[in-house]
Amino acid sequence: MSLDEPSLSRRGLGRLGVAAATLAAFGAVEATTSKPAAAQASGGTIKVGILHSLSGTMAISETTLKDVMLMLIEQQNAKGGLLGKKLEAVVVDPASNWPLFAEKARQLISVDKVAAVFGCWTSVSRKSVLPVFEELNSILFYPVQYEGQECSRNVFYTGAAPNQQAIPAVDYLWNENKVKRWVLAGTDYVYPRTTNQILEAYLKSRGVAQEDILINYTPFGHSDWQNIVASIKKFGSAGKKTAVVSTINGDANVPFYKELGNQGIKATDIPVVAFSVGEEELAGIDTKPLVGHLAAWNYFESVDTAQNKKFIDTWKKFTKNPKRTTNDPMEAHYIGFNQWIKGVEKAGTTDPDAVIDALIGVSVPNLSGGFSTIMSNHHITKPVLIGEIQGNGQFNIVSQTPGLVVAQEWSPYVADTKDLIGDWRAPLKCGAFNVKTGTCTAGKKV
Repeated sequence: MSLDEPSLSRRGLGRLGVAAATLAAFGAVEATTSKPAAAQASGGTIKVGILHSLSGTMAISETTLKDVMLMLIEQQNAKGGLLGKKLEAVVVDPASNWPLFAEKARQLISVDKVAAVFGCWTSVSRKSVLPVFEELNSILFYPVQYEGQECSRNVFYTGAAPNQQAIPAVDYLWNENKVKRWVLAGTDYVYPRTTNQILEAYLKSRGVAQEDILINYTPFGHSDWQNIVASIKKFGSAGKKTAVVSTINGDANVPFYKELGNQGIKATDIPVVAFSVGEEELAGIDTKPLVGHLAAWNYFESVDTAQNKKFIDTWKKFTKNPKRTTNDPMEAHYIGFNQWIKGVEKAGTTDPDAVIDALIGVSVPNLSGGFSTIMSNHHITKPVLIGEIQGNGQFNIVSQTPGLVVAQEWSPYVADTKDLIGDWRAPLKCGAFNVKTGTCTAGKKV
């Protein structure tokens, strides 16, 4: 399977059940060429909500996502806007305050009347806004890797599900580094805890004993890593190759890696593979303690394609800063925004119900040289890349899937979800359909 055609290798595809198998890859691409319905009257603007933390512990990661959305909106307006109207960005700052995310989301939808929202980083912020989007029937594009175990009709998940990042990262360490002992280190909230629940079950399914798995959680913004790193070092001294799988989020990563260096832990001794450390987090910090450690994403700035080079050049010109980096969640917004544009054009309206239905099957170029498609579970197809951190803050790509991976929204390794699929097309229109019982257990929308 080449990178220019969406792959359908999702649990053998057979688990997609009653209606899902009919969305074939080339049919999905063809869907984007359909003629749009009659457009809305021209004049006025179409408002687009941007819901990212510009202050607080997550600002280190989220501010750039606000900036890239402003760039994408400016580019689209230069092309003539959408449905004969200009796009208008409405930017709010939920300030890394999870309840405030919900308040700001309600404001964007009910007061500002945005057509769609692009936002959130942490899963706890997404969980905070989810009831608001479902209650008010609006659309959220969520651009960051997450723990899965969710499939909402009102959310389009353009970041990675666990089988598009976490599990391939473990497989890489298993196969290439011959890792036998595993430290699952994360920030104490829903994404790391649920991801580690999946990874623990996955490791045990591969024969890893409980005593060879160490799990640790720390609060947001944690700074004192001395004792924790010492315990990791001790855990790795048992004579078995050890690695750290990191779901540490935000600015806590800086002192974590620094302490690894302070205690003499090198990537050749105990490699760390991170799911939330990208080019933006590495910019402006001393990367010496990180060199040789790994990250798993679906995009790196070092991807060598014409599409990516053009994107990077446009980004540097937009920010008027040749040192600004790009990263994976930025690409997810790039993909999601272009998919939303195509979905609105296809529907001929910004009406949420029409756009939600129109978005399934929409395929647009990603920055790795292929096309990413919105599947019926509201997740997108993605390549999986493993990168090694370099001294210049960039990543040397050491592994890449030969094709695109279809997301598993419900984990097959967790007993409670192994029989569930999400499929938002007729006749199912269900976020959690049990393929054994033939019933919709949650998320039904008629």
